Amino acid sequence: MLHGAGGSVMHDLVKNYVVKYFGGHSHAEVPLEALADAAVIDDIVLKSDSHAVKPIFFPGGDIGRIAVSGTVNDISVLGAEPIALTCGFILEEGLLMSDFEKILESMRQTCQEAAVSIVTGDTKVVEKGSLGGCVMNTSGIGRRTSALERNLEVIRHFRKDCDYRWVLDSNLKAGDKIILSGTVGDHGLAVLSAQEGLRFGSNIKSDVRPLNHLIQKMIGEVGGVVAMKDPTRGGLADALNEFSEKSHVGLLINEQRVPIHEDVRAACEMLGLDPLEIGNEGKVIVGAVKGKADQLLEFLRSEGCGDAQIIGEARTDFSVVAAETLVGGKRIVSRPVGDPVPRIC
Repeated sequence: MLHGAGGSVMHDLVKNYVVKYFGGHSHAEVPLEALADAAVIDDIVLKSDSHAVKPIFFPGGDIGRIAVSGTVNDISVLGAEPIALTCGFILEEGLLMSDFEKILESMRQTCQEAAVSIVTGDTKVVEKGSLGGCVMNTSGIGRRTSALERNLEVIRHFRKDCDYRWVLDSNLKAGDKIILSGTVGDHGLAVLSAQEGLRFGSNIKSDVRPLNHLIQKMIGEVGGVVAMKDPTRGGLADALNEFSEKSHVGLLINEQRVPIHEDVRAACEMLGLDPLEIGNEGKVIVGAVKGKADQLLEFLRSEGCGDAQIIGEARTDFSVVAAETLVGGKRIVSRPVGDPVPRIC
């Protein structure tokens, strides 16, 4: 199960096996071996994403809403606008038609939020007892936008030698600020509560939602965004380590500035979980040039992301992800081995 959990074991599986057989054989601008959230070929952004969340319904969402949101967001964090999706259903014998309709209606509503359409797909049915209801794959394509071009123009104002064409994990440089759009841990804890029948004495709900409109408006109206990720499996810790490894910089974050709902924090303490390692489905981490960070933070807060914070910066005096703790010390924030909550997406 760790091989699919989004942490270091899964990354090793992809690098040592999948990339071994499929990498290095295309002329993509952002190829498979870049291990980005999506690929780019001939200015088309392409993403494929599979979903096996258990259970298929949970507080704040369902497998259909995750499927659409996850694919839309992975295209969006490269700076592209998603324009169309595919959907492949693998349904388990015995799945209630009423449940299938709930999923379809949820997907339709999420597509309307994101202003994308599902245009093709596939459906299969397998024997009872093999899936837990259903699993699905969604793929999507996206394209360059004037907002992305505007964003790149702003970056060039601060970096005269900038040759970026996309927003990528490898674009960070020393002094860049790290901004988090909102609280972490909500989605993973919501799914865990549904899996285990836990209540935590509160009403924790998933944050799952499409972020494409927010992102396009942010890069078009403010700009200066050099890197973005939606911190899904592996959470904030995994996403920050991807930034660090691909950009060859250290990251120093202030742990007190990472926004966490108190009920999520309490639940994590009770269960011995690190909220930085819990997956999310409706947040974005932004790497921005220093001169635009405050303006970007103000923009996010004005767009409904009231918990957004500048949580840290890129450094060159060390090469890892580190956190300043409440007591004034520092600790290494390692990439998690796997997601502590299984099958959250």
